[in-house]
Amino acid sequence: MLWSGWGDPALARELPEQVRALLRDFLGVRAPDIPAVGLESVRLPPVALPEPLLGALAGVVGPAYVLTSHEARVRHTRGKSTPDLLRMRAGDGSAAPDAVVLPGSHEEVAELLRVCSAERVAVIPFGGGTSVVGGLTACGSGFTGVIALDLGRLDRLLSVDPESLVASFEPGVRAPEAERLLAAHGLTLGHFPQSFEYATLGGFAAARSSGQASAGYGRFDDMVVGLTVATPTGTLDLGRAPKSAAGPDLRQLVLGSEGAFGVITSLRLRVRRAPEERRYEGWRFGTFAEGTAAMRALAQEGPLPAVLRLSDETETMIGLAKPDTIGSGGSGCLLIAGYESTRASGWGSVAARQTGAAAVLSRMGGEPLGAEPGQAWEHGRFSAPYLRDSLLGAGATVETLETAGFWANLPRLYDAVRLALAGALGSPLVMCHVSHVYETGASLYFTVVVAQEGDPVAQWERAKEAANAAIVTAGGTITHHHGVGRDHRDAYAAEVGPVGVSILQAVKARLDPAGILNPGALVPPTA
Repeated sequence: MLWSGWGDPALARELPEQVRALLRDFLGVRAPDIPAVGLESVRLPPVALPEPLLGALAGVVGPAYVLTSHEARVRHTRGKSTPDLLRMRAGDGSAAPDAVVLPGSHEEVAELLRVCSAERVAVIPFGGGTSVVGGLTACGSGFTGVIALDLGRLDRLLSVDPESLVASFEPGVRAPEAERLLAAHGLTLGHFPQSFEYATLGGFAAARSSGQASAGYGRFDDMVVGLTVATPTGTLDLGRAPKSAAGPDLRQLVLGSEGAFGVITSLRLRVRRAPEERRYEGWRFGTFAEGTAAMRALAQEGPLPAVLRLSDETETMIGLAKPDTIGSGGSGCLLIAGYESTRASGWGSVAARQTGAAAVLSRMGGEPLGAEPGQAWEHGRFSAPYLRDSLLGAGATVETLETAGFWANLPRLYDAVRLALAGALGSPLVMCHVSHVYETGASLYFTVVVAQEGDPVAQWERAKEAANAAIVTAGGTITHHHGVGRDHRDAYAAEVGPVGVSILQAVKARLDPAGILNPGALVPPTA
């Protein structure tokens, strides 16, 4: 993973001249005056942890797995939000951990948490490093120091139960490796978020991730049937059955907790038979309202495709649904549908589901575009973050944000966020798509592009604050799948209310009395 951007540096690409002209002529984007710094030029604070304490950490995991080098610290500084990347490109490594520690077992994680709690060392659990909500920003104030707890050595498939369709993994397994390991058993998770190539299974659970095929496979939290969690006060082992009436489901307390309550050390996941056939296609609707009505019909009446996403008029015009051919969009709103099936799935054949969905989409005013738009989306489905890097390099501030709401409230939520962004940024380009649907509602995923100001971090923080306030006021959730981190914490507090906040604080105090686990993330501080 590129330390100051996304993914494989070899896959970075230059913007086509037509896109540069669009940015220049319509948004006033100009190349930044100061180029991005190199890794060796990132400014880091001195290591705060004393040598005896570093030695104690090494005594738990081994000296080879306690890293304090410049490169290791830089590569574990912050996540991949636009403010994160802008700070890193400017050489600001002020949030770097003092050390990177790589445990090799549940027992080592538990012992590290015991040592860090006793010595007041903050611990930032680190998986794939793909957080876009400030979930990995080290906060060392009031602590002896900060470590990044890199779970990359916990990378095994532990067991497969083909009868129950359950597989057990360690948390550091990256998503592509999980699919490779499961494919050997004819199985799949079916979880393909945009971070798929780099994110880990533990990170998916900790952030309540939702993949691009969520309509067919569900969100990642739907897949988790069991968890083992190390906390400073002991171990949680949760999930004896698919469902239970034995009180509140404590698995839900861990899912979405972003390492603030404990560190996931193993997961038991529901898996599915690998599909034997996949098909993707495109449809066009005249307006966003018409397209969302068609999506609602599919979600409520069926048959529901595995992949279902709709770009609004602006996103369609720009062509963002096909990142590899940006700038080649058309009129109206582009809908992408994807169908998957196995003989044993009980879902019916791909052809039958495609025919049934086509009847609904045609009835709702959709125009079929054939396979090409769907295939183009599939080909470029993980490449949009590379486009963001290119836009940042060209002098644009570009970022995403997302929310979700009930169908009846979706138009109000859509308008409120766009108006808030326009009010905060002047004349930004705001695009949106619906990418996850349910019988009762759907998500909205916004992409914003604007010319960078002198302080682009402050520029985006101003916009983010306005958008967060608009989401809360309009009755949406502050996040559908990115997580809370630090960026959404205050808005999350407004969403759950003072009683909800007090519950979170009580759980934090019981499981993590020294407050060492990802301090500042998720849980609002006590007054």
